[in-house]
Amino acid sequence: MISNLADIDKRAKLGANVVVDSFTKIFDNVEIGDGTWIGSNVTIYPGARIGKNCKIFPGSVISAIPQDLKFEGEDTTAEIGDNSTIRECVTINRGTIDKFKTVVGKNCLIMAYVHLAHDDMVGNNVIIANGVQLAGHVIIEDNARIGGLSAVHQFVKIGRHVMIEGGSMVSKDIPPFVKVGRYPISYEGVNTIGLKRSGFTAEKINEIQSIYRLLFVHNSNVSKAIKIVETTMNITPELDEILEFIKKSERGVMKGFQFRKNN
Repeated sequence: MISNLADIDKRAKLGANVVVDSFTKIFDNVEIGDGTWIGSNVTIYPGARIGKNCKIFPGSVISAIPQDLKFEGEDTTAEIGDNSTIRECVTINRGTIDKFKTVVGKNCLIMAYVHLAHDDMVGNNVIIANGVQLAGHVIIEDNARIGGLSAVHQFVKIGRHVMIEGGSMVSKDIPPFVKVGRYPISYEGVNTIGLKRSGFTAEKINEIQSIYRLLFVHNSNVSKAIKIVETTMNITPELDEILEFIKKSERGVMKGFQFRKNN
C-alpha cells in the first residue's frame, strides 16, 4: 500500500507488496524489493538499492550524497540487503569513487541514530546498536556486534563474530572472534557466547581461545607471537583467518589484554 501522502518519483522502481507510509520522499534511480516496508518521514535519495522484506523506520535518510569534500557527483549507490531492518533516524550515505557503493548486507539490524558513512561495507547478520557512528571506508564482516554509542575510525576493519563493548572508540582493526573494549581499544577475550549462538563447537571455541592467549595475553609482541602460533599450533581455517587478518592489517590491530585499573 502506498500512502497518498507519500511523494514517489515515477522513475523509482518498487517491487510487489511494497508499503510506503505518509510523508516519505522517494527520488528517481531508486529500487526497492518486494515486501519492503518504508515508514513515514523517510527520505530515499537516488542510488538507493533496497532489498526484499526490509523495514525502514521513520526519520531515516538513505543514499544521501557523501559527507566528503572529494565527492564530485559520481554515480554511486547505497545498498541494503534482504530482510534487513533500519531503525529510526539512521543515515546511510552512498559511496564515492573509492568503492562506488556503501553496503549493508542481508539480515542486519541497524538501530536508531546510527550513521554509516560513504564506502562502508557491512556484512550479513550484523547488529549495530543505537548511536554508533561509522566513518568512511569501514569494513564490518559477518555476524559482528557493535555496542551502542561506539565510534569507528575511517578505514578500520572489524572481523567476523566480533563483539565491541558499548561506548568504545575503535581506531584499530579488530581480528575475528573476539570481544574488545576499554580505551584504548584492547582485547577482552573470545566472543564465546556469540560463537556458541552461531553453532561453533566447544572444541573449536577452545582452539580459538588458545590462539588468542598466545597472541594477546602471553605475549606483548604480536609479530613474535605470530611465529610462536605458526610453529606450535595445528593449521585450521580459523587459525588461517586470524593470522591472515592480522598480517594484512593496514591500521594495525588492537592492543592485547589490559588489566583495568581500580579507581
